This record gives sequence, structure tokens and C-alpha cells, in this order.
Amino acid sequence: MTPQILLLSAVPGGRLFNLDLQMAIQIGIQLLNAIVLFALLSWLLYKPVAKFLQARADRIAGELKQAADDMTKADGLKARYEKKLKDIAVEKDAIIEAARKQAAEKAAQIVAEAKTEADEIKVRASQQAEAELKRVEDGVKNTIIEVSTAMSEKFIAIAMDKETHDKLFNETMTELEEVTWQS
Repeated sequence: MTPQILLLSAVPGGRLFNLDLQMAIQIGIQLLNAIVLFALLSWLLYKPVAKFLQARADRIAGELKQAADDMTKADGLKARYEKKLKDIAVEKDAIIEAARKQAAEKAAQIVAEAKTEADEIKVRASQQAEAELKRVEDGVKNTIIEVSTAMSEKFIAIAMDKETHDKLFNETMTELEEVTWQS
């Protein structure tokens, strides 16, 4: 016997796949149960699930809108920040320029004060030099007078008598008085 014949002999009374009235009723009942279960679950779960999904979609849309608003605010803040940075850079340049001008003015003032002080020091040094020169001149004059007096005394003591000595002394004193008064 062939395998096909064996399969057909296993099927009782002309039923294919064991399809009889009872099987059809069971399929119909299961189909009805599935439809009722689908309707009941749709009625019980569809609205809450749809509401949940709608709420989720609304929340996501709100978050996207909030993110877009935050991004717009961030762009605005970034623009303000960049503007402030530029303003700060301009202000920094102005402060540096003002400091440079002030430093230049201070340097000019210090140089002027130094020149004035140097001129004063030169004047004082010149006055001190003149005073020292005058003191030295006076010292030299006194020394010359002392030396000439000493020499004259020795010369006169050797070569002159008392009368000539007194006459020369008086003439010398007169000349010295005139020289002293003229200086």
C-alpha cells in the first residue's frame, strides 16, 4: 500500500481533518469568545490606552515645545553673553588706553620734576662752588698776605731801618685796605 492510501484509510467516514459538526460549533464558539473578548477589552482598555497614548504624545509635544523655547532662550542668552564679552573687550581696551595715557602723563610729570630737581641741584652746586671758590680765594689772599708779610718782615729787618719800615708798612696797609674794599 501506498502512503496516500494509508492516510485516507486513517480518516474515519469521509471527514477531512476531523471536521464534523461538533468541531464547527467549537470553532464558532471560540470565534465568538474571541470577538466578545476583543470587544470587551477594546471597550475596557482602548479608551485608557488611547488616553495614555494621547497624554504621552501631549507630554512629548510639550517637552519638545519647552525644549524649543529653552533653545530660543539659550540662543538669546548666548547672544547677550557674546555682546557683553564684546563690550567688556571694548571697555578693557578703553581702560588700558586710559592707563597708558595716565602712565605717560605720570612719566612726563616725573621727568619734569626730575629736571626741576636737577636744575635746583645744579643751582645749589653752582652756589656752593662759588661759595667754595670765594672761600678759597679769601684763603689764598690771606695766605699771600701772610707770606708777603713774613717775607717783607725778613727783608725789611735785613735791609731797612725803622723809619723806612714804618713808611712801607703804612703804604702796604693803605693798599690792602683799598684792595679789600674794592673786592
